[in-house]
Amino acid sequence: MKLFVIFPARNEGDTIAQCIEIAHKSKYKPEILVVDGHSGDNTKAEARDAGAIVISQSKGVYPAKGIAMKDGAREALKRGADCIAFLDADIINLTPEWINLLAEPVIEKACDMSRGYYRRAEYDGAVTKLVAKPLIGVFFPEIAHFNQPLSGEICATPELFKDLLRSRDWPVGWGVDIWLLIESAMKDYQIIEVYMGTKVHTSRQEYLVDVIRLSKMAEQVSLATFKEAIKYKRIGNLKRIRL
Repeated sequence: MKLFVIFPARNEGDTIAQCIEIAHKSKYKPEILVVDGHSGDNTKAEARDAGAIVISQSKGVYPAKGIAMKDGAREALKRGADCIAFLDADIINLTPEWINLLAEPVIEKACDMSRGYYRRAEYDGAVTKLVAKPLIGVFFPEIAHFNQPLSGEICATPELFKDLLRSRDWPVGWGVDIWLLIESAMKDYQIIEVYMGTKVHTSRQEYLVDVIRLSKMAEQVSLATFKEAIKYKRIGNLKRIRL
């Protein structure tokens, strides 16, 4: 079983080496792949020195999480991955158990995709609470039970990724997380959430005060969700909503 753990990373030189070293300690002995988003710091050098395969993001734009994930999935498939996991590259309390928890249900064929969710402070997760969850509740109530539709920690089968990579709708930026959830669910893939405990990452405080960045993220998440609602003919549900 060849598990690939992929870190989309841009200017994560302070944390990437530690994340890679911890990921290598997973019981599944994963290959580590870093998709570098044209960093201006030492992210690429740190990742290589820590033993990761490093590729450059195919387009030099930002935000481009969707591009990084698409590039990473394609590279892992090209290298014969039997299971593919994505993790954020700025997590400061990552443990090997996180990877084990994500990968095990996919490897054991209990699901097609696993998604991490974690304890959050009341002030955290503004885009999730104010945008992603309400929009899913309106347009895709059958998956409204998922706690964190914008989770950066996911794991899935190569078959699922091969299927979704055929889509021309794969988002470029921050809309990719909610798109992956909706698209997988609408294609009847089996999805479960895995509780990961508490997540701490370096960008959290930065995001809390960066209203412009949060606004851009909210815009992209909304657009991805509306496009999916149109695709799956859910917009008509608005006629039945009472405000």
